[in-house]
Formats: sequence, structure tokens, C-alpha cells
Amino acid sequence: MTLRKRLIACLDVTDGRVVKGTRFIDLVDAGDPVELAARYAAEGADEIVILDIGATHDRRPALLGVIERAAAALDVPLAVGGGVRSLDDAAALLAAGADKVSVNSAALADPSLLTRIAERLGSQSLVVAIDALAVGDGWAVRSISGTTETGRDAVAWAREAVGRGAGEVLLTSIDRDGTRSGYDLGLTAAVSAAVDVPVIASGGAGGADDIAAALTAGGASAALLAGILHSGQATVAGLKDALTERGIPVRDASVRPTPAEVAAWFG
Repeated sequence: MTLRKRLIACLDVTDGRVVKGTRFIDLVDAGDPVELAARYAAEGADEIVILDIGATHDRRPALLGVIERAAAALDVPLAVGGGVRSLDDAAALLAAGADKVSVNSAALADPSLLTRIAERLGSQSLVVAIDALAVGDGWAVRSISGTTETGRDAVAWAREAVGRGAGEVLLTSIDRDGTRSGYDLGLTAAVSAAVDVPVIASGGAGGADDIAAALTAGGASAALLAGILHSGQATVAGLKDALTERGIPVRDASVRPTPAEVAAWFG
């Protein structure tokens, strides 16, 4: 059986608003997270990821009110990250309606956190997020929104994180983030080959060709989309049609509520 590839809409949130930047800086406002999450789900997004990008830096939990409202508006899986520093933080996000929790900086500081979450909440609910920067012939892991060197190699860390129980890898190329110049296929392929769980390619989507490359040559199970959706350059449904034309199996986008129906939910 051929597994269908997923398109995942990503919402970076700070101060309750969706923002988008380039290489993790120069952030601009992109809208309300709940409204955008519902719109992208209606367009056919297979999952939604909400990352509270200020939570770790500010040493606070993710915005549970936003998560509760988003979960109530969605009929697709919701993954949430940002500020997850303990098992209790992860459990609180799941209790608020998230289906998965994404852990990044705290796991780098204490890898055993992944083991504790996986053992108590299940690997199916645990995503390890890895932000990587090309260095020489490899990729170095950065933490705290890409601002801090960790001394870790991305491929080795992905392998360790999965060994500790992570059920999925959210892999972001810092170099490509927001550039729309294509995913880092070398990074994506190296991590995909090193682990036996799904890898989500992130950073650099500029169109269907980039996504197709990540899902084929890159070996990714899913592609994360942000800027090209927020800007109106592309829609999830249109991208799925383009991938289908290229022979890449994706889920049918037509089974969702229409964007007009979603807009009516918000008056």
C-alpha cells in the first residue's frame, strides 16, 4: 500500500498573532491563528501545527486559550509546540485539545524529557522539532528559535530523539526558512534515511515543485507550509492538485468544508 503524503499548515504565533519571517527574523503579522487554522483545514490541510515561538524565550507555557479555540474549530489533527519544558506542559497541551506536542529546546537541554513524555503520553503524540543550520558537510542543531548553538549534529540528534521515543521529526532548515527557495533536500534526505518515523520537511517551500522534491528526493512523509499560504501565493487545495498531477499520492482536499463555509463561522 502506498502511503499518502501530507501537507501541513504551520502557524508561528507570538502575542496571540500569526507571524512569518525569514530565517527566523524580520517577523510580520499574518493574521489570527484560529481563523487561519480553520481556513487551511477547510482548504485540505491534513494537519495544523501551531508553534508559540516566543514561549521558550519568555520562559512561559504555550497559549492554552488559543489552543483550545483552535482545537474546537478543527476536524484535522493539531500539533502544538513552544514552551514545552516538562511532562506536565505536554499533558496540558493535550488536555487543551492538541493531538501532538512538539518539543525542541527543552529536549536538547534534557533529552530524557522525550523518554518521559513518550512513556506517559505515547510516541504517537510526541514530535521532536529540529532547527538545523548547514555547517561544512553537515548540519548543526540550534535551539531557542535558532539563536543558540548546541554542539549537536542534526542527523545524530534525530536518531537519538527517535530512539528516546519521538514518533515524528519536524525538521526545519534555518537557511531556507521563509526564502521560498526550496527545501534543503540534503538535510531532509539525510535525516529521513537515519530514522524510521515520519519526517516533516520544513523551511523553503516556494511552490509545488519544491514540495514534490521534498516528498520524493528528500524522502519526507510530509511538507510544512507557511509563507506561501499566508501570502496567498498558493492554496493547499491547489498544491494538492499539482502534486497529484505529478503522480504523488495525497489525500483528497474536496472532503473538507469550503473556505466560504469556514469564513461564515467567524461572521
